[in-house]
Amino acid sequence: MCEHTYLNLMDIETFPNPNHDRNYTIQHIQEEFTSTCPMTGHPDYATVVFSYVPDKQCIELKAMKLYLHSFRNKGIFFEAATNMIFTDLYAVTQPRWARLETIWRGRGGIRSNIVVEDQQDGYAGPTTAPFQS
Repeated sequence: MCEHTYLNLMDIETFPNPNHDRNYTIQHIQEEFTSTCPMTGHPDYATVVFSYVPDKQCIELKAMKLYLHSFRNKGIFFEAATNMIFTDLYAVTQPRWARLETIWRGRGGIRSNIVVEDQQDGYAGPTTAPFQS
């Protein structure tokens, strides 16, 4: 996994999972993600979908929103942004299972979807289907 770069700059708040003994999925959808192309300086737009089965911690939504907004003026490639976000969200939530999908708007006739997924060793519970917009 990539290095945690944004975790040093801001705390991503979490709260205790109110149903720690149950396997259940949570899916957060941020439809207005923006970053900047490091080659052209043009804005890149994506939908970010974070799906996970919480273990001890759940992510606080305002904190997630502020974290994702921190990418707005960052020059970063799609693949790097996706992996960085996944690494940071996975580190703070330490879920039983998680998937991060980024669905990037088309530019030059090409759309991109990037998916990162991981789970705790031995986890065999529920997951979610890939996001359908």
